[in-house]
Amino acid sequence: MRKPVIVGNWKMNMTVSEAKNLLADLKEKRLDTEVEAGVCTPAIDLPIAAEILEGTNIGFGGQNMHFEESGAFTGEISPTMLKDVGATYVILGHSERRDIFGEDDKLINEKLLSAFDHDLTPILCCGESLEEREANKQEERVKAQLEADLKDISESDIKKLIIAYEPIWAIGTGKTASADDAEAMCAFIRNLVAELYSKEAAEAVRIQYGGSVKPANVKELMAKENIDGALVGGASLKADDFEALVNHRG
Repeated sequence: MRKPVIVGNWKMNMTVSEAKNLLADLKEKRLDTEVEAGVCTPAIDLPIAAEILEGTNIGFGGQNMHFEESGAFTGEISPTMLKDVGATYVILGHSERRDIFGEDDKLINEKLLSAFDHDLTPILCCGESLEEREANKQEERVKAQLEADLKDISESDIKKLIIAYEPIWAIGTGKTASADDAEAMCAFIRNLVAELYSKEAAEAVRIQYGGSVKPANVKELMAKENIDGALVGGASLKADDFEALVNHRG
């Protein structure tokens, strides 16, 4: 049985003082302990997350990382830095990293390999554009991404991976793929993992849906067989909304 996993992606939001307030509010919430909960904060907020969330069931992580442990990479954050601060997760391959910052699948693959080498749990994002969806090329696009991103990843590591299916056209737009559309793509991803690895690996990997997930639609999405959680943007910036997402089963 796969444990549901709800992770907030704060993106470039929350100053340190704002993060302190939000994390303190989250700490007071009574969250469903049968649901794995976490937040991925800006790098500057990670020490605050470590301090405030200590002793809680809420994990935390980074939104990106370099594959090297150290070096002349101005502005980057390394896997050893994430581990040292106590991070659990790292988001890799988000569409904003791909489209705005030009990260390709080769780079994402290097980051993924490094994350596993450093015992971090990667949240690997994939998804199609509106043009690809309208041309019915969403499966072709996601397959190409995952085949390249997962190159040389072992089956034992795949079982620990979280894959976030995020249709680009639904991120931050207020538009959401229908629960049936989201389920169809998450099922496609699970079947692809089975083809690339094994049925056992496919049953173990957790697949999130991301794209304007909010308290109003989370129950319908989470009721689907192949949707194991959500990678949440805007709704994770409000403690009450995040609580409602984690406690969707109640």
